Amino acid sequence: MDTLQAIADRRSIRRYERQPLPPEDLAKILEAARLAPSARNRQPWHLVVVSDGAQKTKLAALCLGQLWLAGAGAMLVGVALPKVSEKWCVVDATIAMQNAVLAATALGYGTCWIGAFHEGGVKALLGIPEEANVVAILPIGVPAEQPGARSRKPLAELVSADRYGQGWDG
Repeated sequence: MDTLQAIADRRSIRRYERQPLPPEDLAKILEAARLAPSARNRQPWHLVVVSDGAQKTKLAALCLGQLWLAGAGAMLVGVALPKVSEKWCVVDATIAMQNAVLAATALGYGTCWIGAFHEGGVKALLGIPEEANVVAILPIGVPAEQPGARSRKPLAELVSADRYGQGWDG
């Protein structure tokens, strides 16, 4: 699947088949994250892969009780490292996580960007340093649903030409 098709096909999946991710597929997803661009190539992020069933359940509970997350084959926790790049760590970690989303989609897996979680609890559960920032949690697994595409705003509402607010006609 090419990149544009993966972008078009990506959906937020909230139901998963209870299957582990094959290690070779997980490695491809993590490699896609590793290859993400970052300011001055500092790569100010760390990824925690959670695949143990009990640990996934505890992590899902810290995501404001979204227990369905534990059904995914694995959960990827994106951590930004301000000590490496204070200004850009969150943006760079987010880019790495989006690369993981697109790689997972291209491999036929579902994901769902999770930003609702108790950060202190996640840090304690996973041993994440206090000075780091948990950016997002990403369940990855075999989809047990196939939601349709949601509507999007037209480009004319999202894009300007040369100056903010100046219409873009493509």
